[in-house]
Amino acid sequence: MGIEPEIVAGSSIGAFVGSAYASGQLDKLESWVSALTWKEILNYIDLTVVGGGFIQGDKLFEFAKKMVPYDTIESLPHRFGAVATELETGREIWFQDGSLLDAVRASIALPGVFTPMQLNGRWLLDGGLCNPVPVSLCRAMGAEVVIAVNLNGDIVGKHTRNHDAQKKSTEKIESDNDESLFERVSAQWKQSLNSHKDTLLSQLFGENRYSPGLFDVVATSLNIMQDRITRSRMAGDPPEITLSPRLSHIGLMEFDQAASAIEEGRACVQRMRPALEHLLADL
Repeated sequence: MGIEPEIVAGSSIGAFVGSAYASGQLDKLESWVSALTWKEILNYIDLTVVGGGFIQGDKLFEFAKKMVPYDTIESLPHRFGAVATELETGREIWFQDGSLLDAVRASIALPGVFTPMQLNGRWLLDGGLCNPVPVSLCRAMGAEVVIAVNLNGDIVGKHTRNHDAQKKSTEKIESDNDESLFERVSAQWKQSLNSHKDTLLSQLFGENRYSPGLFDVVATSLNIMQDRITRSRMAGDPPEITLSPRLSHIGLMEFDQAASAIEEGRACVQRMRPALEHLLADL
């Protein structure tokens, strides 16, 4: 629509994608994620049984260093901020300068999934724990008009909805192109896990496609929490416009569904186009 934000702030995946926009690498990021396969995704997942999470994240951020040509937040062509949460106190931490990758790594440290980030003597977690849609940070950075993107509104209870939809579909026909997360990951890891692989995978991803695994439980619990926090914080500091894409069909680790997410993002903007045009007309 020709709208070019001067300030971008994000929590969790919003910090990751926001950093790509602020560094002028959004098109490169889109090309990369749209072409990802599950085999390639697994190459970036460095599992760990220590450190407070299942995924270390080092492989992903080694690749991210190659994609982003800027080392510090203050060197970016657009103003950028990221939110993280301090583990010990629960305090909200704002990154507006310093290492770009450190800020993003801290902001996406989803509890139970990615290991926490240690920075300057403190452990940091996902920014969505305290400020999922950081309107307040945008205001503090000088934004007069805020267009918020809320990813949480449509995903609460998604496991139940997906369960019902998948069950009806299975009664008709099984599709090789619609494998569950459990089946895809099981197939990829079959050769590399130890003798307890089946138990581990069933715990992480569920006994079958209809039962919630650890990732499902953790993600859904956090989604519920973040949805409630988002509603509360935006009630006190509302943005001018809120975009809420419908993402209940995409699972926590389904990074290979990027094209579908991007398509829904564009569709969401089109649904809100009259409100956006009205907002622009008043500026």
